Amino acid sequence: MESARCKAFLEAAERGSFKAAAEAMGYTPSAISQLIAALENDLGLNLLIRSKKGVKPTPEGAKLIPIVRSYLAREKEMYELASEMQGLSVGNLTIAAYPSVATTWLPGIVRNFQKDFPSIEFNIMEGVRQEIFHHLDQHEADLAFLAYAEPMNYEWIPLADEEMIAVIPETHPLAGADSYPAADFEKDDFIMTSWGQDAEVIEVFKKNDISPLVKYTTYDTPAALALVRMGLGVTMCNELAAQYWNNHLVKLPLDPPSKITFGIAYTNEEHMTAAAKKFLDYAVRYLTRAEERK
Repeated sequence: MESARCKAFLEAAERGSFKAAAEAMGYTPSAISQLIAALENDLGLNLLIRSKKGVKPTPEGAKLIPIVRSYLAREKEMYELASEMQGLSVGNLTIAAYPSVATTWLPGIVRNFQKDFPSIEFNIMEGVRQEIFHHLDQHEADLAFLAYAEPMNYEWIPLADEEMIAVIPETHPLAGADSYPAADFEKDDFIMTSWGQDAEVIEVFKKNDISPLVKYTTYDTPAALALVRMGLGVTMCNELAAQYWNNHLVKLPLDPPSKITFGIAYTNEEHMTAAAKKFLDYAVRYLTRAEERK
């Protein structure tokens, strides 16, 4: 099976048109169409539904997408292993991560890695836990940085514990307190992150039998913190997410306290590319030293 046919199918299925797939691969739309037709002929299946609006996977095509990604990942693994034998001079890495990790730990790890392997290309995908799990399941990401939660159906390396904190305006009555009572989330206007799907925040509420007074919902933590800074309510996040937000905000530990464990998840080390294995090693060493400095 030719990898070009598989890549053409995957690009067309994900982008919704032969034209967009052609632009991504540097081919003509006609060439993309021919590659996919050849793959369909090889498999004896119709993989795409064609219409004037574009293309979308057939049920059979949708089922094959994760397998095609896996097939292409193994091809990538082969070339990167050969690259490693030559000094890891080429390759690319796709990292899925919580936004808090992508803006704090990840830049330092990438900088250290790029000093030794400057030709490796990076694609960083930020998202909530459900999105990250999807990236791993679909073989879209080589590694993922997120917080631990059951069930964890991937290989897992714990790296650091972080406190869950309350973030309140500097004008809040508890601005001078030592902690924020978690029960007060039922009284203060609450700003919910991750479109209401922040797993760590929801877990704190469940554990303490709290029904927050949700007034605003945002996607990312910076947007929530900006609202807090304007005095519009309070929010909760892990301390890493608020690390660079220190003006006109008050960050307090929760009462009762709550912690989460950050780490790295991946599907199978045996099938990891040479670049991914090397990056994993750099990440663990970088974050282990960071924890030792605390």
